[in-house]
Amino acid sequence: MTDSIMSKAATMEIPINSNGDTGTLAEDDSLEQAAKLQWSLDEKVGSSRGTRDLQQVMVSGPNLNETSIVSGGYGGTAEGIIPTSSIQGPAVRYNAEFNKRIHVTGLGPNMHHSSSSSSITAEDATRGVAVEKIETMKKWGLNTYKCTKQMISERFGRGSRTVDLELEAQIEVLRDTKRKYETVLRLARALTNHFYNMVQTQQALGDTFADLSQKSPELRDEFGYNAETQKLLCKNGETLLGAVNFFVSSINTLVNKTMNDTLMTIKMYENARLEFDAYRTDLEELSVGPRDAVAMARIEAAQQQYQTQKDKYERLRSDVIIKLKFLEENKVKVMHKQLLLFHNAISAYFAGNQQQLEQTLKQFNIKLRPPGADKPSWLEEQ
Repeated sequence: MTDSIMSKAATMEIPINSNGDTGTLAEDDSLEQAAKLQWSLDEKVGSSRGTRDLQQVMVSGPNLNETSIVSGGYGGTAEGIIPTSSIQGPAVRYNAEFNKRIHVTGLGPNMHHSSSSSSITAEDATRGVAVEKIETMKKWGLNTYKCTKQMISERFGRGSRTVDLELEAQIEVLRDTKRKYETVLRLARALTNHFYNMVQTQQALGDTFADLSQKSPELRDEFGYNAETQKLLCKNGETLLGAVNFFVSSINTLVNKTMNDTLMTIKMYENARLEFDAYRTDLEELSVGPRDAVAMARIEAAQQQYQTQKDKYERLRSDVIIKLKFLEENKVKVMHKQLLLFHNAISAYFAGNQQQLEQTLKQFNIKLRPPGADKPSWLEEQ
């Protein structure tokens, strides 16, 4: 209604008399009433509505193609009417330039659609990872609960466990053997340390005797004999230290590597046995209960888990039997060689047989380190 009134007011013509005075017409009152009506409407809209309309006009521009400019007086010719379709105002140019930039930079609806779709895909991937982690934690928690329940039942004598008497006897023998071999290793290391200190003392004593033989002419021969004896004992002691160190190294490898590897497999076997018994007990409890549709589905799932744990238990049991067999063969072979070395070296040293002691080292392919080999070079110290 407001647009029709304003259009009428815009195209209304004012008559002019021959003397230049404007005449009074009845339409003046209607024009004044239309102006008052437009003013009251503008007052009701408010400043916020006016700001939004102004922004809309700045973006889209006025529709100048549907208006015209009237030139000339009342009753003039049509030549005075100028069409505005050829006039490009600032708003029209701004609108065209804005649309061009939107088209060039690609900030249109397609970009918003692609960004929204990519964000949805990322959210789905994140949600999938979170769900997978939750399922993994749920399975781990359920398995831990069942195993803990089974372990407590076994300790209090309420639950049954799978027992392999022959295999468990072999495992117990291995653990006892490992404890005894650890004792042998500890004592052999103590012997090595004590004997090393004795060799160092003999070397210092031999150097002192040699120095005194040079400074005491009256006791030169006596000090010289003792110096030579201590140097010979020191040399034989270093040879014996090489043999004992080789013995200690071999025992350490057997105890802390070979036996430990077998015991780790045994630990995995025992954990698998506990899981197997836990799922076996769960299946037995479900089999005793009702046989409705839900219970049958749970029994079927428990049967599958039981079979999986059984296969794992049987596989680790076979691995333990094989490793125990090979460990026993390796232990006998290694200890036979090392005990023979230790006996021959100790006997030759205390018998004073230097040639037999050196022959023992050659027999077992033991190479002695030259004096000062343990010390780092001057370049390494830098």
